[in-house]
Amino acid sequence: MAPGADAMTGAMRPFGLGYWPLPEDEPRVALDREAIRLVSADGALVTGIVWTPAHGRTSRTWILLAHPRGDFSVHYAAPLLAAAGLPVIAFNTRYLNNDTDCLHELAARDVVTAHGEAIRRGAESVVLLGNSGGGSLMALAHVDHGIGDAWVGLAAHPGEGVFMGQVIDPSVTDEDDPLSVDPDLDMYALENGWRPWPEPCSYDPAWVVRYRAAQRDRISRIDERAHLAIQSASEARDEARTLDRHADPEAWGSARRRSVNTPYLTIYRTLADPAYLDLSIDPDDRPLGSLFAFPDPLDANYGRGGLARTMTPRGWLSTWSALSSRARLADTMPEVRVPTLLVHPTADTEIRRHQAAEIASASGATDLTLHELTGAPHYFEGHRPEAMELVVDWIRARFG
Repeated sequence: MAPGADAMTGAMRPFGLGYWPLPEDEPRVALDREAIRLVSADGALVTGIVWTPAHGRTSRTWILLAHPRGDFSVHYAAPLLAAAGLPVIAFNTRYLNNDTDCLHELAARDVVTAHGEAIRRGAESVVLLGNSGGGSLMALAHVDHGIGDAWVGLAAHPGEGVFMGQVIDPSVTDEDDPLSVDPDLDMYALENGWRPWPEPCSYDPAWVVRYRAAQRDRISRIDERAHLAIQSASEARDEARTLDRHADPEAWGSARRRSVNTPYLTIYRTLADPAYLDLSIDPDDRPLGSLFAFPDPLDANYGRGGLARTMTPRGWLSTWSALSSRARLADTMPEVRVPTLLVHPTADTEIRRHQAAEIASASGATDLTLHELTGAPHYFEGHRPEAMELVVDWIRARFG
């Protein structure tokens, strides 16, 4: 089945809706759904849905489910977990559907807000559950704020910035020209092993090593632009403080304008992982392609797809930089010492098996479980009841 395809019909759905429930995911029990609007301590709006079973006993262990920007209030896990008796607060951060200025440190505050709501409603234990980029968000919230009694990652990647480090196109030579290309680093060049879709490609392992290093170099160059923009604004703020707005309003006004100016970063070509087209790279059960593109990743790399296409300097550094973002599981997992479950789908087009193993090995938890779900894709289509049964059994074994 193609990435993003509906498990029942094979019809394509936009990748952003890939985590929505499918007909076969619907639990055959009555559920209550309550829309909530919460306000964080710093005044941000946090919206979501509280999912609870309509009848029967409700657990005192609650689940928090979120993603930095995705609408996880309607994530497929919420009704399945609630049907098993586990109340779920499936919520959205302040950056819902727009991470242009996403600061993970502030999104973590939104997790704290939802955690407080769970406690207010009677939770005795709270499980932080993250799918995809939600995993690194939940780990950061736990480390920065000390919340959560367990951490569960479903197809959790090593961090959104780390993920960008494996998909950004290093052949871009001019950040202002979306078609600029260094032919030696072009994964879509015949001489480097590319073949037109749907033929599989074959990239030389030594070339892939150089490619990965060049990806990191491009990230570093974008980081430098972001840091320079932030530094320029900071210097202008310092200058404005030295000026008398009444004695020299023109100079003060110029400094003020420069102090608040945000030169947005336009980041072209962010869907260029050779492993999308060469299955011999980090082999597993995945199909060709990416859930972010259908059918050919080339289209999304050069077209409207991809990630982080428009970012503020601080948003880039906090969220999408492989070098600067703090939402890196390699950094946070050693501090996550609560019971930890990582469920990795082996047919995931985005997250590799070795990355799941690295996340598990970095964990500071003595109670650690890594479970591979064979043949499951990133959003577990066709395997969702099985995956949620694993999660429910794991939680019950620890919290009753």
